[in-house]
Amino acid sequence: MALTVGTAIQPLPAPLQAQLRGESWRTGCPVALTDLRVLTVRTWGFDKRTHTGQLIVNRKAAAPLAGVFAKLYELKFPIRHLELSDMYGPRSGRPTDGDISGSFRCRQAVPSPCTGGSGTGSWSNHAYGLAVDINPAENPYIGCGMTRDPSRLTYTDRSKTRPGMVTKPVVLAFRSIGWKWGGSWNGSTKDYMHFSWNGH
Repeated sequence: MALTVGTAIQPLPAPLQAQLRGESWRTGCPVALTDLRVLTVRTWGFDKRTHTGQLIVNRKAAAPLAGVFAKLYELKFPIRHLELSDMYGPRSGRPTDGDISGSFRCRQAVPSPCTGGSGTGSWSNHAYGLAVDINPAENPYIGCGMTRDPSRLTYTDRSKTRPGMVTKPVVLAFRSIGWKWGGSWNGSTKDYMHFSWNGH
């Protein structure tokens, strides 16, 4: 698959592997660091300018996701924060708005706000690098009409489209590689930021 201009797929360099150990990866995680890739893509920002974004994904998903992000760029769909330092850098240097897009983090699946708690006991698709979250502030995870961040409640009304909100063309871009959207889950729980290879 030919990559678009500004796109690259590379193994994780040793310094990045060292940086991930601890908070984002540890022994026992369901994917080896050697099975992950740094995906570099062009993105469209909220400032209506071109930016370079990076995320860590499963090596099997890297090329297909490169195509998805090329489509998002063509759509001029704005992404606020998509840099490795935003997701994996020192906490003191991460964006304070929490609107960080990304993929890999070795963690359990997060339970619905309906049930509470911090983990489900099952690996999240993020733990495999097989899920992507896009603009979590504009696309919150909600359940029973609740979200963990009350400032995002305004975005539970999906009838009023605002910049950065996932829309049908964005869903179709991910669907073109067979990935499914958490915003289409049945029931009262919706994960509007979330796309994954198997829909979970």
